[in-house]
Amino acid sequence: MAMINGINTEQLFSTIDLLKEKPELARFKFRVTNKWLGGTHNRATVQDFFGAGKEDTSRSPASYDIDEPPVLLGNNRGSNPVEYLLVALSGCITTSMVAHAAAKKIALKSVESRFEGDLDLRGFLGISQEVPVGYQEIRIYFKIEADIPDEQKEELVRMGEKYSPVANTIKNQTPISVHLEK
Repeated sequence: MAMINGINTEQLFSTIDLLKEKPELARFKFRVTNKWLGGTHNRATVQDFFGAGKEDTSRSPASYDIDEPPVLLGNNRGSNPVEYLLVALSGCITTSMVAHAAAKKIALKSVESRFEGDLDLRGFLGISQEVPVGYQEIRIYFKIEADIPDEQKEELVRMGEKYSPVANTIKNQTPISVHLEK
């Protein structure tokens, strides 16, 4: 078993080959449930998903408390939703980068990152129609320690961004449909 960056590259390449033969196995459906607990506090739970042609219920539920800081009328019982977006983005770009480095046989010693996003509450509060409701800009900074030139590190950063489902969901403005269940 060839392990690079904690990734089993033999399994990675066999998975790629399988998905080329059977593209229907590449379709996944991830799910989250959420329950409001009061004020700005709610709890999201992740457990099962559909992938590789079947339901996967093999993991225990993971819960995420979501709240706002007091300045935004909350009680700091959890990170706020826009912080979780940055968390998801950081994990996805990093994972994509590490896996693509492993596929290129690049051994990484460490990867660290910093994510910042600018948000103007006037959009969220409906005070100004000119101000976007969401992030106006997100900036990402990576530090990579590896025995490769800076040009290859830059290429890895670009690959992480290019192949990150979360980054592409944000950049490509994926349609969202919201419904009332009756």
